[in-house]
Amino acid sequence: MFGRGPSKKSDNTKFYEILGVPKTASPEDLKKAYKKAAIKNHPDKGGDPEKFKELAQAYEVLSDPEKREIYDTYGEDALKEGMGGGGGGHDPFDIFSSFFGGSPFGGGGSSRGRRQRRGEDVVHPLKVSLEDVYLGTTKKLSLSRNALCSKCNGKGSKSGASSKCGGCQGTGMKVTIRQLGPGMIQQMQHACNECKGTGAMINDRDRCPQCKGDKVIPEKKVLEVNVEKGMQHSQKITFEGQADEAPDTTTGDIVFVLQQKEHPKFKRKGEDLFVEHTISLTEALCGFQFVLTHLDGRNLLIKSNPGEVVKPDSYKAISDEGMPIYQRPFMKGKLYIHFTVEFPDSLSPDQTKALEAVLPKPTTAQLSDMEIDECEETTLHDVNIEDEMRRKAQAQREAYDDDDDDDDHPGGAQRVQCAQQ
Repeated sequence: MFGRGPSKKSDNTKFYEILGVPKTASPEDLKKAYKKAAIKNHPDKGGDPEKFKELAQAYEVLSDPEKREIYDTYGEDALKEGMGGGGGGHDPFDIFSSFFGGSPFGGGGSSRGRRQRRGEDVVHPLKVSLEDVYLGTTKKLSLSRNALCSKCNGKGSKSGASSKCGGCQGTGMKVTIRQLGPGMIQQMQHACNECKGTGAMINDRDRCPQCKGDKVIPEKKVLEVNVEKGMQHSQKITFEGQADEAPDTTTGDIVFVLQQKEHPKFKRKGEDLFVEHTISLTEALCGFQFVLTHLDGRNLLIKSNPGEVVKPDSYKAISDEGMPIYQRPFMKGKLYIHFTVEFPDSLSPDQTKALEAVLPKPTTAQLSDMEIDECEETTLHDVNIEDEMRRKAQAQREAYDDDDDDDDHPGGAQRVQCAQQ
């Protein structure tokens, strides 16, 4: 994260003026000034909310030695660019509550209260088959997570007491500053290594014997994941408040993301199913029937209608044999069958005559012997059109490359010039 240092005219006295203290004020002077002004301007006592917010921002910056050093050296702009608004991202009511440890007015403190931070969600992919989302299933999964220590109730100490970490002033975070050049600084925020990001220190003799002062212990948890009929690929199944626990933190969620595996026979598109089937030319012309085993094990008899001709690359549909619709499992999409017609490689003369006798006559006009004599006879041969196009494209590229080589040759241009003279 980079921030450009401000010019010499940048303001680095504003926060001191807000608190009404000189730039040489000690930490104790800052505390006294903030306490007096914050109580006077607290909204619950009819104070100015904007002034209350400015006081919290000024105290949050100047009470942190590292932030105060940045502010004194580079001004407020450096804090805004490198640290997200110069400390303004903190809730002023949270700063007030943490400073006083409650309300100085008596009765429950600020009406807004102190908000807990929220833990991160844990996301796991869950592979399912097409049969799983067609029939529905339940999968039991064993997961590891951090749980609050039951012996010390997440305090980390036998007595339940702890002290504020001096390395990070209880924030749990430290800021490292590097000077990259004139007017250019780099600031990196990371968890405090002294308190492991907790903001508190525990006496070695007072550490909880079960969690060793970590406040949490590893725990195995078995979750039953209910995969409902008709669920889609990438759909999420959420277990609220089942992720890692931590003190003074709202527990995040465990989220499973469905990953539907490919099926060897059926393809799914939304609420519909597709299947490929190849039939012979005889079946395409004279009728067919075959058995299709569905995803639930049922055998479906698929057959053509009497006198029906199935054309190559055509589709037929069966209603209510597709995928169940999510949360409406008794309703289903369609099952589409894509037909490929397999033609014979050749026919004998007798087969040709027999087919000509039963098939419709050609619609093109018959040519006379004289018209045929005036034509040039040709020969057809089999080709793979993809290979043909690939070879042609390669030949064109090679010819283009040859032209470029001729243009780059200096002697070529000179010969053309001489010929024109």
